Amino acid sequence: MNDTTNDSKKLFALNKPKGYLVTRSDDLGRKTVYDLLPDWAFNDGWMPIGRLDLESKGLLLFTTDGKVGNVLTKPGNCVKVYEIWVRGHVTDEHIAMAKKGVESKHDLLKALSVEKLGMGGAKTKLRIIIDEGKNRHIRRLFGAMKDPKFGTPLKVLELKRVSIGSFKLDIESAKWRFLSQEEEKMLLNKLKGPSNNPIHS
Repeated sequence: MNDTTNDSKKLFALNKPKGYLVTRSDDLGRKTVYDLLPDWAFNDGWMPIGRLDLESKGLLLFTTDGKVGNVLTKPGNCVKVYEIWVRGHVTDEHIAMAKKGVESKHDLLKALSVEKLGMGGAKTKLRIIIDEGKNRHIRRLFGAMKDPKFGTPLKVLELKRVSIGSFKLDIESAKWRFLSQEEEKMLLNKLKGPSNNPIHS
């Protein structure tokens, strides 16, 4: 499955389309990301690192190495970049609030960076950077803010993860590929394992 010497032995990437669950199996028989992958990915225990919910799309990394998974999901360890469309007018105040942090029922939700990319009708396109991944983090963050004109909560209509750490999504939707050894090294080099040694050594 992984014969070429330059391929990573620890990581592959999938460009997840909407409508697939990030889980090994679903009681309701819905499609999972493993439906897009070769059988060995399931059989050999390749696990997704972090999650993307059913309606979200974009970059998802898989590994068989629990240490790699832990270090990439540990809050503060690894930045993740998303491009989103939000229903409603996102103002400078919203952006400041998102960076400062918004209290939700259970926790504080915040973004490291929010950049406005454009508008389309009553929708705003944003690029968001976060370094933690709470459940439905970005959707809940914007859902906690209101459109100044209509007083309704902002709603994330589309969410796509475009990079994790140094690795940027460059694969067509529903396709996957192994990272190269260089990409693996770049991604993991900056991250330290529990003993403070670079994780890939």
